[in-house]
Amino acid sequence: MFLGTAPFFRNNASPVENTGILCNKTVMKKTAPYQPPYTITPEILNRVAAISEAVGRLTVLADTASALFLRRINRVRTIHGSLAIEGNTLSQDQITAILDGKPVIALPREVREVKNALAAYERVDAWQPESETDLLEAHSLLMAGLIGDAGKYRSSGVGVMAGRQVVHMAPPAKRVPLLMADLLGWLFRTDVHPLITSAVFHYEFEFIHPFADGNGRMGRLWQSLILSRWNPLFADIPVESLIFEHQADYYQALQESTRRTDSAPFIELMLRLIENSVVSPQVSPQVTPQVTPQVGALLAVIQGAMDREALQSALGLSDRKSFRARYLGPALAAGLVEMTLPDKPSSRLQRYRLTEKGAELAGAGCAVSR
Repeated sequence: MFLGTAPFFRNNASPVENTGILCNKTVMKKTAPYQPPYTITPEILNRVAAISEAVGRLTVLADTASALFLRRINRVRTIHGSLAIEGNTLSQDQITAILDGKPVIALPREVREVKNALAAYERVDAWQPESETDLLEAHSLLMAGLIGDAGKYRSSGVGVMAGRQVVHMAPPAKRVPLLMADLLGWLFRTDVHPLITSAVFHYEFEFIHPFADGNGRMGRLWQSLILSRWNPLFADIPVESLIFEHQADYYQALQESTRRTDSAPFIELMLRLIENSVVSPQVSPQVTPQVTPQVGALLAVIQGAMDREALQSALGLSDRKSFRARYLGPALAAGLVEMTLPDKPSSRLQRYRLTEKGAELAGAGCAVSR
């Protein structure tokens, strides 16, 4: 069992160097690279093995349009879960409407939070987890128009409150750049499994609380980014929505890890939630028999009334026979798509549009099955 040890300066001294006096001369003693304190418990090892096996079983969609459709569904769940933890009251339907560019009646700040999150998650593929520049850019996108110093480390002290009680007092602002440099440096160097690394980073990030606001959503975003670099499947798994469903456990694990000076309780919780997410019907395209990936992809690309060629082009398909057999035919049979000229099915003027049922499924992010 491995115990990660924190340097003695974790709470008080500089994480860069210590100064000693020898023969009236100042001597600079370099410390070892920062190592976050955590214990790898049997539960952690077992869950890493179980998650790795489950991820290996999940079938990656070969159809690009279907993959994008699943990403859209789970992106909405991800943003809803992460923002709801912070008090945002918008529903998944309202977030979907904002994603589609439709007007939503809601508090302007909550709409701004959703638009910012959508913009940030669109950039995830371009960011590197160990890059401070990317981290600051992500915060700038997430908090644009919400705080004055978006994209900058805080310049004053912050505390985490539970009602009127301070449950965590973050390190002084002047130490934040050095603490973050140490943490990102560790992230760059470590060869620990990404499932563990992502949770350790998440906890350490929340302990430092480097920004004036938005630390929670940033920590969750960066954990997802680290996981997606290990396996791209995690770009489509809404871990944040499960955190939202277990908020009390989430905050309790943060506090218990701080009390122990060992992030094992937080790692164990996050791995439990991740394990649940990779076997959840919400994210597996094989379990919920509502629509096939092909029909789901078709519903996702229909905008108004479109002819067959436009639909095939939007899906990236060239085979007309396959399109009719696997996409259009099943959608028509299920009453999810209708013809604009039902009495003239072969007309060159024929167009296809979503039915009310189809539009409802597409808007809500319908589950798909193989």
